[in-house]
Amino acid sequence: MAPTSNGKAAIIRTERGLTIAGTRITLYDVIDYLKAQYPPKLIREKLGLNDEQINSALAYIETHHIEVEAEYQECLQTAEEIRQYWEERNREHFAKIAAMPPKSGQEALRAKLQAWKARIKAQS
Repeated sequence: MAPTSNGKAAIIRTERGLTIAGTRITLYDVIDYLKAQYPPKLIREKLGLNDEQINSALAYIETHHIEVEAEYQECLQTAEEIRQYWEERNREHFAKIAAMPPKSGQEALRAKLQAWKARIKAQS
């Protein structure tokens, strides 16, 4: 793993994947921001890292680009599979909720919500 100036590993492998030592932040979190074209300084601020941590993460990603990118793609695939699973599993439940009659006394609120949805749809 990537050593720091004090000789300890800056990037470690945990059950979550490649992680910045002393944090719960994975390199995949950093890559998400890199792919969104955030500059390193803003990534550091968003993730609450210090200069040494962000520099170690960026150096590790650059040095091990092929391996890290492959793991990142696996993470994206797994996340998509999980999203699809829960979407399918909850589809019937959400349909039941949508079919339920509105609670009495909430007609005005429901009308306001429908108007808001219509306005958003018209803008897009």
